[in-house]
Amino acid sequence: MQRFLRIVRQPFAVPPLARGWERAVPILLAIGTVAVLGGLTIIWAARLTVERAVYVSELGAEGAPTAGMFRVALLLVAAGGFSIALASGHVRSRVRLLDRWAPALSLGFAAICFVVASQVTCTANCPVPIADPRSTVQDLTHTVSAVLGFAAACYAMLQVAFAARLPRVARFSLVSCVAVAAITIVGGMLAIVHVATDVGAWLELIGTTVAIAWIAVFALALSRGWRPAREREQEQAQVQERQPAR
Repeated sequence: MQRFLRIVRQPFAVPPLARGWERAVPILLAIGTVAVLGGLTIIWAARLTVERAVYVSELGAEGAPTAGMFRVALLLVAAGGFSIALASGHVRSRVRLLDRWAPALSLGFAAICFVVASQVTCTANCPVPIADPRSTVQDLTHTVSAVLGFAAACYAMLQVAFAARLPRVARFSLVSCVAVAAITIVGGMLAIVHVATDVGAWLELIGTTVAIAWIAVFALALSRGWRPAREREQEQAQVQERQPAR
């Protein structure tokens, strides 16, 4: 009854259910941050157990001793990214070309791609699809999922780089987008042509680290600038009261 009366008295206020969802936003951001950083930590821990230079996907290849750690790490990154995507639905880009959909959708799609990549890993030694005759459909599925995931994450970075009301993370998002795109492309090309693969492996690991770190920074920026709708409404009301009547 009290909720009904509140809606009747303030029909244009934020619905009670929406306010209840807003209370979950800080929790989602906290869970997402811990999850993605946990996944990044596991990836580095798995990489440091391997003496030779390997690409990130090779950590989860069939028969690799780090395959289990790789799956858990990607699932954590995916779960954290999806959690942050749920909490960032209000973020929109101020550039019309980038505002076809919210960054949350790009981040959510990237999370789905990482889930697929975590469950459909590459075969032994991760042969490059098409370029290597040893590659299989499994390798192609894993590679396409990983590439689409990185591409979606980079697009989310670009959208946030031009998002309104996020000046603190905008420049970092643009730099991260350019860095991840350039580093992963160079690393992938080195793997295809089989030249300086050790360098390419480290480049891919660095690009992965930057991408996951960006997700955590984005969540932290949202948590610092987030306020419940009730507080925003009160602030707007105070500003309107201070303005002189015309």
